[in-house]
Order: sequence, then C-alpha cells, then structure tokens
Amino acid sequence: MTPTRARPVLAVLHEVVTAIRCELDGLDDWGVAGTVDGQYQHDLAADRVGVEMLESAGFGVFSEESGLHHPHREVVVVIDPVDGSTNASRGLPWYATSLCALDSAGPLAAVVANQATGTRFEATRAGGATVDGLRLEPASVTAMEAAVVATSGYPPAHLGWAQLRCLGAAALDLCAVASGALDGFIDFGARSLAPWDYLGGLLICREAGAAVTEVFGREPVTVEPGARRTIVAGGTAELCEALRAARFAHRPGD
Repeated sequence: MTPTRARPVLAVLHEVVTAIRCELDGLDDWGVAGTVDGQYQHDLAADRVGVEMLESAGFGVFSEESGLHHPHREVVVVIDPVDGSTNASRGLPWYATSLCALDSAGPLAAVVANQATGTRFEATRAGGATVDGLRLEPASVTAMEAAVVATSGYPPAHLGWAQLRCLGAAALDLCAVASGALDGFIDFGARSLAPWDYLGGLLICREAGAAVTEVFGREPVTVEPGARRTIVAGGTAELCEALRAARFAHRPGD
C-alpha cells in the first residue's frame, strides 16, 4: 500500500507526466535547440511545463535542463523532462519523463513514463513498485553468462554477458530491469550518469526487489550540481554484484 505521505506527491508526479505528454503532442519542432550541446526543443518545452508545475505544488526541483530550484524545500523532485532525447528526435519509441521526489530520508516517490508508449512505472518508499498498476517482478538470473544486459555508453570489451543492448534511455533501462525485461544494466558512459538519469529507476528497481548499486561506493542519492555516479543494476543481488565487479575492473584509464 502506498504510504500516506507519498500519495499526494505521487499524484503530482503523474500530473506532471501527463502535462508534459500534452506539451509534446503539440510540439512541431523536435530538433536541436542550439542552446547547450545535446539539448533539443522538446527538452526545453518539457522542462518549462514540469518545473512550473512542481514549483507551484511547493516542491524544489533539480532538472537536467534548468538546474536547481528552491533546494531548501522539504521535498525536492529530481526530473529528467525527456530522458532519451536523441531517441525522441528520431522517432525511436524509447524515451521517458523521469521524476523522483526526495525528502530528508531519501527517495520518497518516483514515476518513469515512456512518453512514446504511455507505459508508466511508479514506486513509493516501502510501498512497492508497479507498471500500469501491475506489480513488478525482476528476472531471477544470477549468472552473467546467462544475462541480457543493457549499457549506457560503450563497454571496453565483452565482459561475459549472454547478450547486450544499448537502448539510449537509462531511466527506462533501469525500469526494464525492475520488470524482468532486462536482467541487468551497466553504466559505461565517459562521464557516468547524473541523478536525473537514474534516481527514478533506482527507487523503482529497489521497490520491485531488484538490486542497484554505485560501482565505486559513492552515495547515489544526491542533488549536488555536477554530481555523477556509475550505476549498475541486476534483477538479483548476485547478478548485480557480478556486474559491479566487472565494471569496477574496467575503471577509466585501466
């Protein structure tokens, strides 16, 4: 059952997802914005809608597109308005709005919505995780040689997995681990992941029973501007540890 404190927060997160979808439906230009490198018109449009709604609801906001707003409010929502922006610009149906609400105890509520398909993943602290109302159940694979694994960035070598995918939206990749569609996830990005890339998926994975960790032992829950973390996830703790060990063995410069 969704904890009482999280219910109204979760409701606002769903309202934001819906409003961003409506904004995207009316958008004619999905091209590069010409602002900062890698930023698209749909990133900016989704950010305007999301930040305004979250601020109006009384939350602080930490957004990929516009930074930190009201960081001292009781609840701060970490948002990637469009995770998988390049996929979205090319019509590939693997891009999402990812939101994770944090309070003094850590992640409180999260929604990750595939904006191409309408599929919504959600979780609340100690309240479990669902996709479109159905309870999530990770895969039971424990050995890397049997695992289908997604990566963010390019792996330096074949590290022993059965099959590899590079899908382009880390938030959805983590949710796919939570649902059992993928067995694991490893970040190989040159800069690692920012909090808006993974925090929504992290809570959803953990509440579903999947394991998520930071390869180098750093605390993943942060709203520090410029923070980057190297995240791995597995449907089982055994697989997560195998993936972590393999990623740790290939540190930058090794």
